[in-house]
Amino acid sequence: MKKGLSLTLLLLCISVLAYTCPVCDKQQPRVLQGISHGAGPDGNLDYAIVWLAAGIVLLSLFYTIKWMIRPGEKNKNHIKNTILN
Repeated sequence: MKKGLSLTLLLLCISVLAYTCPVCDKQQPRVLQGISHGAGPDGNLDYAIVWLAAGIVLLSLFYTIKWMIRPGEKNKNHIKNTILN
C-alpha cells in the first residue's frame, strides 16, 4: 500500500512540474509547446546540440543496460569475481 501511494505521489508531482506556464508556452516553437519553460531555441544549431546530446544519452543508456545484463568478462581472475565470491 505504501509503495503504491508513494509512486502515485511521485507521478503526481512529476506531472505537475511538466506543465508550462502560458507565457513560456507562447515563446516555444510548436514542437516544444507544453513541455519546456523559458526561451525557445534560437536556431538550427540549438536543435543540433539537443539531438546530439539526446543521442549520446540514449547510446550510453543502451550500453549500460547491455553490459549490466551481459558483462562479457569470463576470466576467473577478474576483479568482479573477488567481490562476488
